[in-house]
Amino acid sequence: MGRFDVRRRIEQLDPVRDFLEIYRLMSTFEFPWDMNQALSFALFRTYAVPSIGGQLARTGEFTERAQKRYDDTVLILDAVVEHGPGSEDGRAAVRRMNQMHRSYDISNDDLRYVLATFVVMPIRWLDDYGWRPMTEVERVASAHYYRELGHLMGIRDIPQTWQAFAHCLDAYERAHFGFDAGARAVAESTLALLATFPPNHRLPAALVRRISLATMDGPLLDAFGFPRPPQALRTLVRGGLKGRGRVVRFLPPRREPYFARQLPQIRSYPDGYSVSELGTFPPGCPVPHPRPGRPESTAAPV
Repeated sequence: MGRFDVRRRIEQLDPVRDFLEIYRLMSTFEFPWDMNQALSFALFRTYAVPSIGGQLARTGEFTERAQKRYDDTVLILDAVVEHGPGSEDGRAAVRRMNQMHRSYDISNDDLRYVLATFVVMPIRWLDDYGWRPMTEVERVASAHYYRELGHLMGIRDIPQTWQAFAHCLDAYERAHFGFDAGARAVAESTLALLATFPPNHRLPAALVRRISLATMDGPLLDAFGFPRPPQALRTLVRGGLKGRGRVVRFLPPRREPYFARQLPQIRSYPDGYSVSELGTFPPGCPVPHPRPGRPESTAAPV
């Protein structure tokens, strides 16, 4: 198996029709580490929108049970990738997402922005640090994968292309990034959690925090009120990530898929788990939302 065999396989597929297979090949063969890093840091961008970060803080889940919330998020999304949205586990994962989202008053705009981070941030991460960038086929397939997931979540007005997702993300951040004390607490809790992940746990937590901040851009740091790291540190950290990408390019290709559930930092379920039991189960009925077609509707099916 050659280093570029998977890419050649992807290039033979139709990104509109075969988006699930392409996305699965990308995330489990070509870029499993990079995709996990990109999506982990995508979470920080969602916290920087006060209506999202503040809501997460009020639940207490991401500050008091950060490990479990991280694990649940990863495992729910992983079930859809591994088994497909039409499978039993895939349907259970989407149902869990919708049940949790409908328990809170979350706007359609916020949900659409979160969806955009999952399309755009892996593209930008791989452009900067990957052993190769995403091809156009992969970018188109990723957009179609998340469009499908967004439709299943009941999100309206989803961008049509990966370029439109990028425009949506950038415009939303310019308009909505801002400081919120609760969001800052969620970000701090997540930074502390990252310091416990292998192999980060071998380093001082303060150093892991400084490295993590060095990967963040200015607007994101400013939204949290984080200090901007020295330029020398930013150059060192980002140079190290670029160097890793160049090394990985010459490593043997992965021969078996590596799913997110296999990550060593997933630690909440040593005896296994059921997808239908992941996540939170807030008491009471889902909050009322506007009907489809009216502003700020989040009419996600459950």
